[in-house]
Amino acid sequence: MIRIGILGATGYTALELIKLLLRHPEARITALTSRQQGEPHVASVHPALTGRLDLRLRDLNAEQVAAECDCVFSCLPHGASAQVVKPLVDAGVRVVDFSADYRLKDIAVYRQWYEETHCDAARLGHVPYGLPELFAEQIAPASLVANPGCYPTSAILAMWPLLKNGLVESSGIIFDSKSGVSGAGRTPKLSTHFPECNESFSAYNVGRHRHNPEIDQVLGTAAGQPIETIFTPHLVPMNRGILTTAYGQPTDQVSEPQLMDALRAAYADQTFVQVVDHLPATKDVSGTNFCQLTARLVRGRVIVISCIDNLVKGASGAAVQNFNWMYGFPETTALL
Repeated sequence: MIRIGILGATGYTALELIKLLLRHPEARITALTSRQQGEPHVASVHPALTGRLDLRLRDLNAEQVAAECDCVFSCLPHGASAQVVKPLVDAGVRVVDFSADYRLKDIAVYRQWYEETHCDAARLGHVPYGLPELFAEQIAPASLVANPGCYPTSAILAMWPLLKNGLVESSGIIFDSKSGVSGAGRTPKLSTHFPECNESFSAYNVGRHRHNPEIDQVLGTAAGQPIETIFTPHLVPMNRGILTTAYGQPTDQVSEPQLMDALRAAYADQTFVQVVDHLPATKDVSGTNFCQLTARLVRGRVIVISCIDNLVKGASGAAVQNFNWMYGFPETTALL
């Protein structure tokens, strides 16, 4: 039985993670951390867990967490996460990090987009990116895994096979993405206040969203050269889900069946990626760890539509999938 700690256990992704781990036959949650005043019971923070988990949230340091846990999921924000993850990994604890602190390989790129120094910069470039569909071999032996961002998951899975097979140009790729409000986290803010976002649909962080360099970095690996994509996120007044529409220029004459065949071949052995003939919708994957993909060829342009649940495949489900690879459990454990 693997003893599990969850850092920053008050948010939406932490709640999803706890619910998944409670179904995992080889996981036992032993520590939940938070900086909230006092030591609130987890059910008072997440009423959905009433009667399901008898633990209190505590403000623990890395040494205390390491003494109580074999594996830790860090749901802390960037900057704060690395400060705790570094001593945990140094102490022999395995970690799945939800933040952006270990996703980018280049410290200069991290500083440019996150505008701060990194307390564990020596590890950058040596931490596997937590998309098992692409990097399972690196994830399995790892002591630290960088869980992907939700938007990048939807974008990368859409375009990776087409770039890898040379079916689309590496320049001029556009990702038009829409996300439910839970993607902004649980902390109240004006833009996600109900009267502000309800019955409204808006773009945000155009040209400066921090997930863009993450998308470029991973898809550059598929293309075999550096690429720069255009990524535009939008806020949709729904609770959860991401729909990404990816646009690319074909490298040569290509048919729609060829595009679909490339996607099917790439993910034929991947349980959690479904290549479908219909146009997927967020409701089709809500509450699941599945990504649904389909491709179209319209007026000489390649279009790939990708749908995930931002809290599951975009965060906590992917983390449990990584955990399963790290410990040799069947990949689908607690996820189906």
